[in-house]
Amino acid sequence: MKKRIVITGMGVVAPNAHGLSAYEKALRGGVSGIRFIPQLQELNFGCQIGGVPENFDEMKARYFDQEKLLSINENIGYASVSAVDAWKDAAFSLRSDDDDTVDWDTGVIAGSGIGGMDTIAGSIVPLINERKVKRMGSTIVEQVMGSGTSARISGLLAVGNQVTSNSSACSTGNEAIIDAMWRIRNGLAKRMVAGGSEGSTPYIWGGFDAMRVLCRKFNDDPAAGSRPLSASAAGFIPGAGGAMLVLEELETARERGARIYAEILGGYVNCGGQRMGGSMTAPNPEGVKRCIRGAVADAGIDPAEVDAINGHLTATYADPYEVRNWAEALKRDPEDFPYIQSTKSLIGHCLGAAGAIECVAVVLELYKGFLHPSVNSEDVHPDIEKYAPKIPQTCMEFPDLQIIAKAGFGFGDVNSCLIFKKWDEK
Repeated sequence: MKKRIVITGMGVVAPNAHGLSAYEKALRGGVSGIRFIPQLQELNFGCQIGGVPENFDEMKARYFDQEKLLSINENIGYASVSAVDAWKDAAFSLRSDDDDTVDWDTGVIAGSGIGGMDTIAGSIVPLINERKVKRMGSTIVEQVMGSGTSARISGLLAVGNQVTSNSSACSTGNEAIIDAMWRIRNGLAKRMVAGGSEGSTPYIWGGFDAMRVLCRKFNDDPAAGSRPLSASAAGFIPGAGGAMLVLEELETARERGARIYAEILGGYVNCGGQRMGGSMTAPNPEGVKRCIRGAVADAGIDPAEVDAINGHLTATYADPYEVRNWAEALKRDPEDFPYIQSTKSLIGHCLGAAGAIECVAVVLELYKGFLHPSVNSEDVHPDIEKYAPKIPQTCMEFPDLQIIAKAGFGFGDVNSCLIFKKWDEK
């Protein structure tokens, strides 16, 4: 029998809240974290709104001393704060820097889609162009290298199992969690800290604005801008933040009397090969359906057992196609279709952090028995109007909620899907 894997700790820095209690409250209340960003207006962006965690400089200063802050940019900072919160939430303590004890049974997989672009654009490029290389300082490399995030977290938590960073566009956060699940299943670790982060900078968002895939119609009404599943969807809203989850082998969690939030039953990743309608920016529908079915099979459940879907659902033309792919993959008619929601309606699309931030929402929903609303979707897209009753418009209390499927479909035609289950002792 494969090892059972549970969630014993979580941390989140989201555009609409920091910390589990505040995040749950924001989810239940349909509170948007999307705001007007003056810098985007100054830079002549078409989209001038975004989902960015508030007061993060003050936040991270409460977590790290001045020496550490010198090497923690926004991307690494979101992940590091989330990792510390998750570690403490799982009832572990931080060791001092002069304690040589290493936890060899715990590892880290912490990804991002683009990473330290703010540091590259704001420090490296101008200083090199001004021939001031020596002024960049000794911490610049760790802020921009792909594995800088996981490396920083490993030092903060003193963990010595696999420590790595992944990157698979919008699928990054989900894939980090799936990879962590597989490592524990294979007996290579007892627990893993896994998730994703992404900084907020016009140097990340500019390319998407140039592609005209960002929403330009709601600059004067930011909270209305992210409209997944809606007929008036006009593109996605860029976002930033981070989230980390502590995945743990059930036996180990029980031995130490850990509080368990939920169980991960299974997961699957694949790629559509950019064929059959798939491309660098659009998913191959067959690849999506195979990914969903693969996750369900890995979880060992019947498709009819899925109570709810936390979709990728970005507020682009792809939303109706995604709903239809779910219906075909699960073989569920509109009448018995699972409830479907988009956390991006509240926080925007946080790119490499999206999957992890949204997975925390899923686990909270299972733990507390509710489904948060998909705001701004009152005018459901006509192509999926028959699924409208399955889209929560207000917070829905759901004490019998058992299984949620969480998916992410990213640039490059890459797909990921996780199956989470409410925890019980059976």
